[in-house]
Amino acid sequence: MMKKKIEKYIRFTRLKYAAASMLDKYILKQLIEVFILGVIIFTSIIFASETFTQLIKQITLFGIPFNIAIMMIILNLPQVFVMTIPISTLFATVMTVNKLSLNSEITVLRACGIGISRIARPIFGFAILMTIVSFLINEFIVPATSMQAKHLAVYSLQSKHVPDGRMNFTLNENDKEGKLKRLFYVQKCEDKTLNNITVLDLSNPETVQIIQAKFGKTDKAGWIFDGGVMYTLSTNGKVLNTTLFEKSTINFGLDNIESFIKEEANQYNFFKLMKFIQKNKKNPKILEKLHLELQVQLYDKLALPVTTFALALVGIPLAITPPRVRYNRGFLFSVMIIFVYYVIRAFSLNLGETKAISPFFAAWLPVISIAIIGSILYYRKAYKIT
Repeated sequence: MMKKKIEKYIRFTRLKYAAASMLDKYILKQLIEVFILGVIIFTSIIFASETFTQLIKQITLFGIPFNIAIMMIILNLPQVFVMTIPISTLFATVMTVNKLSLNSEITVLRACGIGISRIARPIFGFAILMTIVSFLINEFIVPATSMQAKHLAVYSLQSKHVPDGRMNFTLNENDKEGKLKRLFYVQKCEDKTLNNITVLDLSNPETVQIIQAKFGKTDKAGWIFDGGVMYTLSTNGKVLNTTLFEKSTINFGLDNIESFIKEEANQYNFFKLMKFIQKNKKNPKILEKLHLELQVQLYDKLALPVTTFALALVGIPLAITPPRVRYNRGFLFSVMIIFVYYVIRAFSLNLGETKAISPFFAAWLPVISIAIIGSILYYRKAYKIT
């Protein structure tokens, strides 16, 4: 008699876990499909709005070759993925749960004794997995690819790439205050040879130099001019000196290179950035504002991945529609939540960078806010009879 009861209990347990496994697989299948779609959509939006503009600027302003610019964009994709993973997880959560709600599948499951907390289990599991994936990408892949992209940019600027076949090409070099330092004009670039070059040098506040050369080329050392003349003028236009030269080299793009190689948070993982901040705490070259920005970005390296779970937590209760609602509100809710989150995030990070609040709280305030709202809404949906 006891043996039969044990066998019956084992069969019931197996059926129960088999049913649970089928439910998990069913929800996860829909979740992953929408998540992949979300990653493609949001990555494309970020690329079109920010990265593509940067690509065009680098090609036209700095003369960076198209193939190097494309390579830099590809290397910056992991950084974009860190931003799109939380958004895509929210999008997948809201769309999947909303679909289950509209098809009355949640109502049927609850009638069978399966509560919201059990339905949400695979979603939370997926959100935790994506939180870990986002953290690992941000910690190990983003620093390596960001540094490589920066090295490519520096190499391109040091090589002074002028687009081959380009005519009437001009290039500015500005100082740290944004004022014009040098102006380069190349009539034509053919077979990597510069023809009819004119350089206006305003780097010395007391004099103006004009360099004219028939031919030239670019090199790591700078712009090399062959057969030219250099005029030195006073600020009122008086010619002070005229020098003929056979070969002359001018270092160009140093200010641009400094802007590319300056220390940024995405070049480091969490622990290396922490060491960098501690090491340069009293470094006079690092301004207080930059130091605060680095501190905010340090804590944001932990807060941003955790946002994935917080957004999933708030997405589940909002996606469960009342029985009288017969249309899909998933996409609308996704957009609203994303908008509210980024408004809070932008406001909080600005407060942290202006020392209005601590860097730690500035990074974690958006996550905490979304998590609190999500917990309240989730508790009302999962543990209160509606």
